[in-house]
Amino acid sequence: MLNEEVDVDYFRHLLEVKSDEAVDAVGLELQAAGFTPIRRFLDAFRLYLRNYEEHECRRAEVLLKRAMKALPEPGRFSPSWTYIWREFDGIVRTKEQVFRDIPAADRGGEWQVLLDNPFSNQNIAVYPGLTFLEAAYMFAYFGTELANNEYIRLQKIATVLTFSGADSSGLQPIAGL
Repeated sequence: MLNEEVDVDYFRHLLEVKSDEAVDAVGLELQAAGFTPIRRFLDAFRLYLRNYEEHECRRAEVLLKRAMKALPEPGRFSPSWTYIWREFDGIVRTKEQVFRDIPAADRGGEWQVLLDNPFSNQNIAVYPGLTFLEAAYMFAYFGTELANNEYIRLQKIATVLTFSGADSSGLQPIAGL
């Protein structure tokens, strides 16, 4: 018989635990499981961070503390995870601030996130057509690692016009190009 890998949802376990001892037990099991389950755990946590709403801010803080206790040194399993808890903490704190600063009544409509460094010849990065929740996450995610002179903006779009090269009326691309 082939050795079948059991697919354990460690993030779900972390959501369900009630004590520090249970967090420790989940952590020991997760660390013993190795790279792939840890990657799945971190992917599930990132998905949670992407989607949680304002009423879950306190829960996100608690989950982050539990995750840090369960997996204190993720960089031991992959160098790319060395600063993952710092990144996730920045996302939680920034999303909480965004929720605090933008009233729920103003969150409808289209949003965008803009990244720029005016002292660089690199292109401006714009992420348009987002919901408020998507934009809040993107703003938090990119805002955690800004370099000197970079800035990030979270903007609600009041008016937007969109043209495409396929439009039969309006602005047309030059045929010879």
